[in-house]
Amino acid sequence: MGTALVTGGAGFLGSHLCDYLLAQGDRVICLDNLDTGNLQNIEHIRDDAFDFVNHDLTEPLFIEQPIDYVFHLASPASPIDYARLPLHTLKVGSYGTHHALGLAKFKRARFLLASTSEVYGDPQVHPQPETYWGHVNSIGPRGVYDEAKRYAEALTMAYHRQQGVNTCIARIFNTYGPRMRPHDGRAIPTFVRQAREGEPVTIFGDGSQTRSFCFVDDLVRGLHLLATSGEHLPVNLGNPREMTLLELAEAVIRVSGSKSELVFQALPVDDPQVRQPDITRARQVLGWEPEVELEEGLRRTMASLESGAPAR
Repeated sequence: MGTALVTGGAGFLGSHLCDYLLAQGDRVICLDNLDTGNLQNIEHIRDDAFDFVNHDLTEPLFIEQPIDYVFHLASPASPIDYARLPLHTLKVGSYGTHHALGLAKFKRARFLLASTSEVYGDPQVHPQPETYWGHVNSIGPRGVYDEAKRYAEALTMAYHRQQGVNTCIARIFNTYGPRMRPHDGRAIPTFVRQAREGEPVTIFGDGSQTRSFCFVDDLVRGLHLLATSGEHLPVNLGNPREMTLLELAEAVIRVSGSKSELVFQALPVDDPQVRQPDITRARQVLGWEPEVELEEGLRRTMASLESGAPAR
């Protein structure tokens, strides 16, 4: 039993991680400034081992109690959010990561950086292994997020190499599940919302661009395995099953039983054409791979929406 600090803990992914850690018997400090997180994501938690701290991580951070793990998830993560908060996204990736790493150093805690597949940009290598350096447009509309995460990775490795901080880096690919905001601009919550409301399902471009989708339960299990491992170099966490966005839209319509039609709109600037993780290292180093199939994950996501309850 240890104590874990989860930054961004009231967000979609962070709240599920809080649930998972509490189920493992850990104490959890959930830190969030609620810019994109929501207290509704954690209101179901009734546990003396859980504390919530409202704090903007771009400001210095002080925690009195001992900490064994720092899971640094804080960051706007959807195109809508980092378009609305471009400077804050860069500050969280720089100042926020610096403050979280400084705390981990002071507490002698294991530090996990939640990085992203977006560090690969619009990849010229397919699928993407951790050894690929990426093809990123630093001045494009997605650059504030992509470069914030790339900088955070560099900062994490600098703290590890120079300061001796026990760090690890998770490169997270598309993840979905209960508690995603229906209007956050990403494919699955958008398609699910449109299908449930009987609206046309909107596909950007011709729908041939590919993604891979990992259910949130699988992803948080991978984060925990990585945090409790001895690995320091980046590890891809995602589902290697690649599919087109057109196939995804058709799956959402099929699972929901919707009669929605498909409509096509112009492709956003710098929208990646392919996205597929090479999870060889995750299998070798962590013994991890996703278990939940897409249609099962979609059913569980939609069931949580129907019940209105925060699924666990």
